[in-house]
Amino acid sequence: MISGDITFNDAVLSNPGGTALHASNLSGGADLHAERLRAYGRLNLPGVRLPGRLNLDGARLSNPGGTALRASVVASALYLNSPERIEGDVTLRGSQLEFLFAPPGIWPDRVRLDGFTYARLGPHEPAERWIDVLGRDTEGFVPYAYEQLTSAYRRVGDDAAARTVQLAKERRHRATLAWYARAWGHLQDVTVGYGFRPTRAAVWLLSLLLVGAVTYAVREPAALKPAESPKFNSLFYTLDLLLPIVDFGQEKAYASQGAYQWFGYALVVLGWTLATTIAAGVTRAISRQ
Repeated sequence: MISGDITFNDAVLSNPGGTALHASNLSGGADLHAERLRAYGRLNLPGVRLPGRLNLDGARLSNPGGTALRASVVASALYLNSPERIEGDVTLRGSQLEFLFAPPGIWPDRVRLDGFTYARLGPHEPAERWIDVLGRDTEGFVPYAYEQLTSAYRRVGDDAAARTVQLAKERRHRATLAWYARAWGHLQDVTVGYGFRPTRAAVWLLSLLLVGAVTYAVREPAALKPAESPKFNSLFYTLDLLLPIVDFGQEKAYASQGAYQWFGYALVVLGWTLATTIAAGVTRAISRQ
């Protein structure tokens, strides 16, 4: 245990291909400052505990082909604002922070972030930039990392970004599934965005409704019982076909023939499929709230 701050400001540590600094189970009384540090080799910081910040603002970390930063840190904040992209892997598995400040542009091609916990994230960037960083995890699909990023966006009230992260999580998870599950996932993605893009469902329904209404207005189906049938309405006839829980009495009173009959079957199948995917997607989204 070291009382007070620990300072490595402007230090130059060089052991290319090896360990430039090893500080295992280090405990400080306040902050660890390593601003403008230049490290050629691995920074190895397992088990570090600080009541304050681990400040690597302006640091240059370089260990090509190896690990540039391996840290398991419990601290109030980690500032990792390098003037250039980190050369070498970054591992922060098991670290626990209140605040992480690390622009997406500095992260290397290989990261390990499973079990990495943070409450707030800076700087505030579009979700797509952080999603790209998560996609570099050497362990593949790491659900925990996506949940952490989602929570960080929700804490600052950016619900749109949070939904974007959740959609990216579903897409990444889909790639790990069997072919039939991937096919079902693609359908949910295209139709309703796994429940995170509900307006897509409205677009699909309105498009099918418009096509069906125009088609049956051009070629009106024959009445099954002309004396008893209500007046034909192509719009409500299409709604009867599309929506499984709707009954305007049109489908029961009229029947198309030939290709128009097969078109009606297609509307029924598409309606049921769309309704099922909407229900599945919305249920999934609500269950996460």
